[in-house]
Amino acid sequence: MVKPHQRPLSSLSAVPCPPGQRREALFYLAAAHDSALQSSLSNALKTMSNASEEAWEGLWVSYTAGRLSGAIWVQCLPRQMAQLWLPLPSVAAEHTHALLRAAYQWVTTQHMRLCHLTLSSQATETEALLSEHGMQRLVCLEHLTGSSHRRLAMNETRPLSLQPFAALTQTEQLALLAAVGHDSLDSRALRNVLSENELLAGFYQQAPQAPQHWYAVGYQGVTVGVLLMAPRPDLERWELMLMGLTPDWRGKGLGRSLLNKALELAQQAGAPDVVLAVDDVNLTAKRLYQQAGFVRYAQQHLLAWKGMEQGAKHQEKA
Repeated sequence: MVKPHQRPLSSLSAVPCPPGQRREALFYLAAAHDSALQSSLSNALKTMSNASEEAWEGLWVSYTAGRLSGAIWVQCLPRQMAQLWLPLPSVAAEHTHALLRAAYQWVTTQHMRLCHLTLSSQATETEALLSEHGMQRLVCLEHLTGSSHRRLAMNETRPLSLQPFAALTQTEQLALLAAVGHDSLDSRALRNVLSENELLAGFYQQAPQAPQHWYAVGYQGVTVGVLLMAPRPDLERWELMLMGLTPDWRGKGLGRSLLNKALELAQQAGAPDVVLAVDDVNLTAKRLYQQAGFVRYAQQHLLAWKGMEQGAKHQEKA
């Protein structure tokens, strides 16, 4: 991992959260984030309802005059992955630095391959602070929204077929994701860290009920791409999680047909809007979405402490 900036040592340090103060520490975390992140944190905590004491080892706290004054949580995920939940913005700088040092050291000793978080593109001070502690920006994501009633104009009809993604064997699923990701401009730095198996596991984690809306895309009797969608009933929207074509079928107008198909599915399900995230450097995809009437409503940066990703990917492929 990249070593964080070594700040002058002080008597202040962070310690693992005692079980009796866990509720108070989590309250500090819940108050630290905007409404969207509070919902995500709430969902993360629900998965911990029956967790063992060992599963809470990533929760760290600091004290002022014997009273809890800050908290940070490294939420452990499968396959030596983790998500970082930051302290309150109002926590004193010295405490924040101590908490971040403790979290980084714990991630390192646990041999975590990737510990990540997302920040608003406007959170420049927080990103600078995390950079000082060794975090790297991996991806700049643009979040777009568009009407499910819009359609892209087509010079020529290109009828696509949709096969349930679940009908493929796991080997076929992973091979299709690998083909779609080959030379893709979306999240290259993240794809260099994660295997296709881990990417798929991440999609399942984001939307456990969504796979019934996941498809392998066919054209002229050949599998040419993938379409993963997820209903978001709390937002009265659908999310386009992943849409992609294999390299041999790009640049032939199939992307326009596939986006129209995605919008049609959302409209048929009664969702007025579709949301998605696209890598800021993927100009071709952004242009396609803009032509379909999508507009940006947010921008986020994905930051991470990266560990032994190359070795892990090699082992999985071997």
